[in-house]
Amino acid sequence: MTEEKPSLREAAKTFRAGLARDCPDFATRIAGFAEELAVAPGAIVSFYWPMGDEADPRLLANALAARGHTLALPVVAAKKSPLHFRVWHEGNPLIVHPFGMHEPPESAARVMPDVLLIPLLAFDAQGTRLGYGGGFYDRTLASLATKRAVGIAYAGQEVAELPCHDHDHPLDSVVTEKGVRHFR
Repeated sequence: MTEEKPSLREAAKTFRAGLARDCPDFATRIAGFAEELAVAPGAIVSFYWPMGDEADPRLLANALAARGHTLALPVVAAKKSPLHFRVWHEGNPLIVHPFGMHEPPESAARVMPDVLLIPLLAFDAQGTRLGYGGGFYDRTLASLATKRAVGIAYAGQEVAELPCHDHDHPLDSVVTEKGVRHFR
């Protein structure tokens, strides 16, 4: 089944590009689900700065910050290691990592998130997530004592079934333009 994932990723990337074009108000729509996401008071929430046609979580993150949550962005420390997280506030500077990710500078405080808003290529009804293949989020989720994995996706990214391996960490929830769906 591992051999399937590269071809699934390519098909999912192509399909997601069309979904992004068809839902230009995605970020605004999901921002309205901040309360429904039911993030515990005071929780630190990690989100990602979208690249290309990734589903954009920034307005949802801003809505969570307005509810009193601290925001953090992931930082790639090394190729085969878990992500680190640094505090970020609206208007703070970002640097572009060689992988293309926007990250807070080293001067930003390092934190451990309680909730991670995670990009994906596809998901299924069991909460299985198809990522990009680097394993960053799987390693990160395995290393965190407390974690809640929330996928950010277009509703059309749901597929019937995805291959799942022991090292794959399932999503607890997914937020799409149609609402929040909890898997566990």
